[in-house]
Amino acid sequence: MILPKVRDPRFVTLRRGGTLTDEHHRLLALWAAECAEHVLGYFEAEQPADTRPRQAIEDVRAWVRGERKMMETRASGGHAMGAARELKGAARHAAYAAGQAAVVAHVAAHELGAAAYAIKAVRAAEGEDAGRAECRWQRERLPEEIRDLVLDDQRLRNSICWYVFEEG
Repeated sequence: MILPKVRDPRFVTLRRGGTLTDEHHRLLALWAAECAEHVLGYFEAEQPADTRPRQAIEDVRAWVRGERKMMETRASGGHAMGAARELKGAARHAAYAAGQAAVVAHVAAHELGAAAYAIKAVRAAEGEDAGRAECRWQRERLPEEIRDLVLDDQRLRNSICWYVFEEG
């Protein structure tokens, strides 16, 4: 479970009673897609014919551009996570990262799921030090407009995200 029991209003859009702007929602989705794409090779090396995780990443980017509906992107994320179910290790985590990235269109707080699963993929393939380097890589790519929000979210939800956001 990567989502808190109580939804953080900072990750709920203004039209739904939260404080998240559409612009920031799109930035969260793009960052999540970048995190997932960075580790997608682990999945594709094991399952080269299965395009579901790559399609999920493409679909969330299309959602950001207004070319996909949220429900289509959410479904694509579910298909990517379905691709993960029979796998283990880095390939499994990479597919879950792609699925989590896609469902950011539906629930913005899934941005951390994409990042956490990407770090888990790197840890599974290359070890703890590489996982910490992946976390730093992700943070370097955070757009300034959402940087503080995401870093605070990492601090608050680190314990339910397998402690992958610890630097130590």
